Formats: sequence, C-alpha cells, structure tokens
Amino acid sequence: MLDYAALAALHAVVREGSFERAARALHVSPSAVSQRVRLLEERMGGALVVRGQPCTATDAGRRLCQHVEQVRLMEHDLVAAVPALDVDGAAPARATLPVAVNADSLATWFTPGVATFAAQAPVLLDIAVDDQDHTAERLRNGAVLAAVTALAQPAAGCSVQPLGAMRYVAAASPYFVARHFAHGVGARSLAEAPSLLFDHKDRLQERWARRVCHRAVVLPQHRLPSSHAFVEAARASMGWGLHPEALAAPALADGSLVELVPGAVLDVPLYWQHARAASTLLAGLTAAVVRAARAALH
Repeated sequence: MLDYAALAALHAVVREGSFERAARALHVSPSAVSQRVRLLEERMGGALVVRGQPCTATDAGRRLCQHVEQVRLMEHDLVAAVPALDVDGAAPARATLPVAVNADSLATWFTPGVATFAAQAPVLLDIAVDDQDHTAERLRNGAVLAAVTALAQPAAGCSVQPLGAMRYVAAASPYFVARHFAHGVGARSLAEAPSLLFDHKDRLQERWARRVCHRAVVLPQHRLPSSHAFVEAARASMGWGLHPEALAAPALADGSLVELVPGAVLDVPLYWQHARAASTLLAGLTAAVVRAARAALH
C-alpha cells in the first residue's frame, strides 16, 4: 500500500517549491517532511525530488503527484456522495487541478471563462503556460491533468474536445509598414523586417510567412514572451507579429496597428484534453472551458 502521508509531503514540496514551505502548509516540521520524502524515495528506489530553488519533481515524482491530485478529486466526490464520511464537519481540503494553457488563450478567453468556476468550486488551479503545440506533452508526462492544445489526437488516458480556432492577424504600426513594406509584403521584405517571437517554440510568424510567400522565409526576430507586450511592441514599431485577434482588435480599430496583408489571417484550431479519471471537479472545469471557448473562438 502507498503511504499517503508521504505522498502528501512529496506533493507539498513540489507544489510549494521547498521543504520549509511544504512543512508550513502541512503544519509539521521540515524534518518530518524531509523524512517522509526520503522514506518514499527509498521505497520507490530512486529520487522523486530534485533539491534546488525551487524543488522540482523527477518524472517518477510527477507521476506520484498526479496520483495524489486524482485521489483528492475522487475523495471530494466521495464525501459529497457520502456525507457521513465527513466526521468532523470541516470543509474538505481544496483539490489542486494542474492545467497547461497557451499564453494567448490565457491572455484572452481562458481566465474569464474559468474564473467563476474557480471561485465557486473547492479547487485550486495550478496553471502552467506553454506553447499550444507542446502543452500535450505535459499531459503525457503526468505534469497536468488537462490542457489547451493544438493537438487533436488524445494523449494516452485522455479525452479530447474541440474548442474552436484562435484567429491571429499579422500586424504592425503604420510607420513600420511604410518603412519596411512600402513595395509590398514578400519573401525579401519579410527577410529584412524585424518580427516578434514569443519564445523558441513559437512558429506562428514562420507559418504565416510560408503561407503568404509559398516558401520558407528566415525571419529576423525580437524575442518577447508576453501576449500583451506583443501588441505594445508592434504599436511602438519594434516589429511585426501574429497577434490574437481579440488583443489586436482595439489597436486595429484606432489605426495604431494595420494588417500586413488585409484578410490574410491564421486560424489555429484548439482542443481541450483531460484525464479520463471520473471527477465532478474536472468535469466542471471542462464544462467551463468549453463554454468559454465556444463563445470566444471561431
């Protein structure tokens, strides 16, 4: 049988980032947390925590943390179904739902969509940000229980639901367009005009340039890991970029941004993948995400 006190200690260390903060969260001493994790590692035959600032889980540690989260979800449902199990009458501990979301969804439709659910349900959302082409990997390695992803093929043990498509517009300031694209947008002008890149996983600008030019283009790029800063940098003539339509709309309306090629939008289909583990909390989150996406996405 698994030692759930030890598993709770492991989960707390990973969630809080240190043994000291985990001890405060569990109302025990740091030495007690350390001993429980050490005994669990001895039983599992390997390291479960990478000691550092912050502490992080190994692959095996992530799997065990995911198990703890799933057990807490099931316990919540069980207590709701069998109130006699709640012997002390205390409010049940909030379950943690780790979720991976791409930054543009988080900056537009996702947060408002799940805010009401998170405010009303006995749950804590632990949101990790990653590119939509890579969030599913977090599902596969057990780091999260659900994810907004660009992949339609479900990860092992997961269900998938289509959410709609996030529309992107390629835009820059009028000054930038006049300076760099006075003779039109093509492979040569795109290879010379600075573009904006969210991070090393971002391929949206390259995909758009390939679609417009019908061939690959090597783009000079500023790296700027912020959805809102993307729009502000473009308005300030730092470069051109692919912006979520919802974020770019006000700037396009007031003329501080203009499309590089009017009407040449890029639609990125998004999907919601989640563990198949039966849970009313996970089902509630799923319903909130699907409802918000279908109201906001194309």
